Amino acid sequence: MKQNKFFIYVVTFVATLGGLLFGYDTAVISGAEKSIQSFLIEPLGLSAFVHGMTVSSALIGCIIGGALSGYLSSHYGRKNTLITAGILFLLSALGSGNPEFLFFTKGEASYGLLAVFNFYRIIGGIGVGLASAVCPMYIGEIAPSEIRGRLISLNQFAIIFGMLVVYFVNWGIANGHSVEWINNIGWRYMFISEAIPASIFTVLMFFMPETPRYLAFVHRDQEALSILTRINGAEKAQTILTSIKETMHTSKAKLLSYGKVVIVVGILLSVFQQFVGINVALYYAPRIFESMGAEKGSSMLQTIIMGLVNVVFTVIAIAYVDKWGRKPLLIVGSIGMAIGMIAISLLSFFNVIGIATLVFIIIYTASFMMSWGPICWVLIAEIYPNTIRSSAIAIAVAAQWAANFFISSTYPPMMEYSSGLTYLFYGLMSILSAIFVWKMVPETKGNTLEEMEGLWM
Repeated sequence: MKQNKFFIYVVTFVATLGGLLFGYDTAVISGAEKSIQSFLIEPLGLSAFVHGMTVSSALIGCIIGGALSGYLSSHYGRKNTLITAGILFLLSALGSGNPEFLFFTKGEASYGLLAVFNFYRIIGGIGVGLASAVCPMYIGEIAPSEIRGRLISLNQFAIIFGMLVVYFVNWGIANGHSVEWINNIGWRYMFISEAIPASIFTVLMFFMPETPRYLAFVHRDQEALSILTRINGAEKAQTILTSIKETMHTSKAKLLSYGKVVIVVGILLSVFQQFVGINVALYYAPRIFESMGAEKGSSMLQTIIMGLVNVVFTVIAIAYVDKWGRKPLLIVGSIGMAIGMIAISLLSFFNVIGIATLVFIIIYTASFMMSWGPICWVLIAEIYPNTIRSSAIAIAVAAQWAANFFISSTYPPMMEYSSGLTYLFYGLMSILSAIFVWKMVPETKGNTLEEMEGLWM
């Protein structure tokens, strides 16, 4: 009996819907952030810093969700944690689109309403934090080693596809309507639209299996063997289960059982993925294009073009991650991002606005999407030994969202100070990320998850 590719891909597809929601929830704000500014920030006379914090408030939830992911996934399972994330996405979608529900008068700005809106965004962020840690872990623990990189990369494809979908949704909602209608009503539809994919994901996850590595970890060996048999065939299943059980016995692992370096590498992978500035380009894309002279509708259309480029280059990463390896893709991507951001910085210093800026934004985002976008998640899902995986991933993902929050919330005040210096900072971070990968990150292509233990020992 050979690998059951159909079963593997069905389970992966459903798990990647969590990635799609991750992308949808984080990018939906790009179409709504100017309306939120008009509806809540300006009437209350609040600053650019408060606007940046409100746009980024979901990231506070992402940090919480990332930090909780290790405890929840190791105590209640990967599957149940993903179901919890789906429910949180649903609550956030409905609440963010109608924050006045029960307590406030519709359409009247107040500090209480601003707090409740941020609360619903934080709830969605907790869902994103859980999904961002557990979706790659779930796929990585089910996938056979020879196609694991490709399957985990599909999660990044789903994230980017979710962003592309919401760019289309935002554009479709805004297209043909006045700015006044968008600022009063349209932004609500943008948030509520997320309830549809959130409901589908939550229901489908109930029918998915738990991962065999988690089942072995909690001594449900027969269930683990059954799922391994469905994935790999009967002959290979017992060998894999034996290998899993051997690594589980090595220690009831303390976090630093394999040294500090493995933890530091995971944290720095996460931090560099954010410090290169990608989420600034994703969250503020329409505003960036408007600052280049595009009108409101046109800026959302240019955001869609950027989203399509992102999808194409993520597909390139998926195709080659198991052929070329993780390190070469990361280093090439870092160089491309540095070229793109430093060029945007120079154009900004000389106040050159036009098609050149769009071209370099696309070079920058394309470089990220073929490298750091998917490959960072692949490495975080696979570099850790079985016994510390859930805890170590939780730390790496919490660090990632903390870095994301810092970069996203500081962007508006940094841009007020100097746009050229802002983009130059992201370019320098891209150069440092290449050096870090070259010096510290191991190549994991073709290794089983159980072989990671030997890598760090």
